[in-house]
Amino acid sequence: MISNGDMAARIVRYGELIPCRTAFIDTYNPGSDRKENFTIVGGGVSENPDQHVHICDTPGFNIGAAGQPPNCRNSLHSHHTAEVFIVLKGRWRFFWGRWGKAGEVVLEDGDIFNIPTGIFRGFENIGQCHGMLFAVLGGDDAGGGVVWAPQVIEEGRKNGMILSASGKLYDRNRGEELPAGEVPMPTLSDAELSAFPEIPVGQVVPRFVARRWDMKALSANAPAPVIGDNALIVDRPGFTVDFLSCGATTNEMTASEKHEVLLVTEGHWKLTWQGEDTVLAPGDTCAVPPDTPFNIAPAVSGENGMFRVRGTDDPAGPTWNF
Repeated sequence: MISNGDMAARIVRYGELIPCRTAFIDTYNPGSDRKENFTIVGGGVSENPDQHVHICDTPGFNIGAAGQPPNCRNSLHSHHTAEVFIVLKGRWRFFWGRWGKAGEVVLEDGDIFNIPTGIFRGFENIGQCHGMLFAVLGGDDAGGGVVWAPQVIEEGRKNGMILSASGKLYDRNRGEELPAGEVPMPTLSDAELSAFPEIPVGQVVPRFVARRWDMKALSANAPAPVIGDNALIVDRPGFTVDFLSCGATTNEMTASEKHEVLLVTEGHWKLTWQGEDTVLAPGDTCAVPPDTPFNIAPAVSGENGMFRVRGTDDPAGPTWNF
């Protein structure tokens, strides 16, 4: 059973998140040079070893976050496993395809997008204020890293960033050079690029996007299954996602045999365990270990919302075919 101090150490407050501003090869690319990357649970996919990791556990999935000011974008890339985005705040345009032109969708506060594996994707803050996204990545190794569209690597090199074939980033603007024996990350060949499909928007949005108000309505009496076998988004990416609001909670203590992470998006929530309690606010994260009895319920009345991510025994690899 977890001690009180250990449980407190597994809560990451929004105001205490530590960003990395040089996490990826597009750090200095115009339009992508003001973004912040956060690694909350697990090692994440940062290419910079200086990235701060808040909770080092790898419970079968990783939790990270992206913070971007208006008109800032994350460049086209792909992963070998799931990448799920939850909008904490802001208005975001997600786009996909070899050149980012196969389709797009706009998400706002509380919406969720389970981006299909095997496609290039990017996103940008199109709102008027600083935006923040949670990201859930499948697998303990966060999908084996990032696969960049060739033009992103080429532009990164022009702006002084070198990515090695082993996935480590070197910043020539800071005097770093590729060590002897290391070679640059090669760009994908035309044959390799042909394996990345151009999926039309009509095949993506209905199957992979869930809206805040739909999840609110479905969580009136119980947690709303968002990603899973019998959920709004039917998928088995190595974890499940549920949405909780005031009607989806009880006063009972519960425990899961799997790791679960609580991601607060709205309101204030009272977390109770072993006679201790604390309040979680929007943007706070709590990683609950297996077999730990706890209770979570709204601390005050009003609008509230929370996502619960639980590990499963499903493989973390791609699960969708087009």
